[in-house]
Amino acid sequence: MGEIKYYSEAGLQKLKDELNYLVTKERPAASAAIAEARDKGDLSENAEYDAAKEAQGLLEARISKLQDLIANARLLDESKIDTSKILLLSKVEIRNTKTNLKIAYTIVPESEADIKKNRISVSSPIAKALLGKRVGDVVEVNVPAGVMNFEVLAVDR
Repeated sequence: MGEIKYYSEAGLQKLKDELNYLVTKERPAASAAIAEARDKGDLSENAEYDAAKEAQGLLEARISKLQDLIANARLLDESKIDTSKILLLSKVEIRNTKTNLKIAYTIVPESEADIKKNRISVSSPIAKALLGKRVGDVVEVNVPAGVMNFEVLAVDR
């Protein structure tokens, strides 16, 4: 059994959509490629057949992984999450106490992280340090460049 992971509704739907696409579109295409390569003759010297079988194996591994992720996924109910402190799916505004630079992040499951959209993984050093903190708290974060201090300015959903 796989590890339980938490997802937002959109994140879980993205996994389901990918699985559906792989099963309904890619799997039949892989089978057709194998059949076409098989029709070309001697399988012992047929590189096209070997490549098609290998591609099918990779596809089946991805399908299996997605099925496992979905089976062990837990959907986060945002309506039941405490908004007074920083938790998964919190939108948080912080200020670097040294540079006074303000930045806003949303703390999301690992699979939904996207730094370009200011969505940081719950397992990142900054998110780990922020979890459980409240507005006004100052947190010390160990990052590769050293230690940084951030003040929590706002917490929202």
